[in-house]
Amino acid sequence: MLILLPPSETKRPGGSRRPLDVASLALPQLAPQREAAVDALVALSADSDEAVRVLKLGATQLGEVAVNAGLRDAPTMAAVERYTGVLYDALDAASLDSAARRWVGAHVLVHSAPFGPVGALDPIPAYRLGAAASLPGLPPLRRVWADAVAAAIEALVPRFVLDLRSEAYVALGPVPASVASSYVRVVTEGEGGAVRALNHFNKHAKGALVRRLAEERPRVASRAGFVRWADAAGLRVRDGAPGELELFA
Repeated sequence: MLILLPPSETKRPGGSRRPLDVASLALPQLAPQREAAVDALVALSADSDEAVRVLKLGATQLGEVAVNAGLRDAPTMAAVERYTGVLYDALDAASLDSAARRWVGAHVLVHSAPFGPVGALDPIPAYRLGAAASLPGLPPLRRVWADAVAAAIEALVPRFVLDLRSEAYVALGPVPASVASSYVRVVTEGEGGAVRALNHFNKHAKGALVRRLAEERPRVASRAGFVRWADAAGLRVRDGAPGELELFA
């Protein structure tokens, strides 16, 4: 099973002195797109006013321009630890034991805007760039990433993909139709059985789900296998729209 996670807007600072090495990241065939996106982001940062406008930064976020400017020489840390926020707090990768951490490294990709999908343990620097941004001198990110990412996922020949990304990041690299996959929506059931999607708890549920998978490490190779494991684990999962699963929180 391959799991796709979204990034987070918030990042943990610091890391090791090892700088970004695009060639060492998972899915190395994406190196040309990564180089182009990083070059465009660094170039944008040379004009702080333009960077603030393009990245829609507020008054308390001006330091993000300098972060982007130093992208190529900045310290790095594992992607799954670089990101903070509700999903990554629930996953809490730093507290996983070594076996669970290895499982995350083997089964999880985190889809970033400047680097595309990277391995959960791939070292990346802090940055500021969202899926909807348009970088000067570069086509819209959807055009940069979508076809290349879909082809890279297909080349992995995964037996089953569990897609936990937000829709904005799905647009930057849809799972190809040739690959068995399920997109997960986190929902809750209200009065009269009405089902509605969640926001904050959506992220928490996804992080907790990945942590549970890493701790138990089930052999899941299909949608049906994932649903069987979820049922046995006491999680409520059911079919949603075509190609989707609903996870109740």
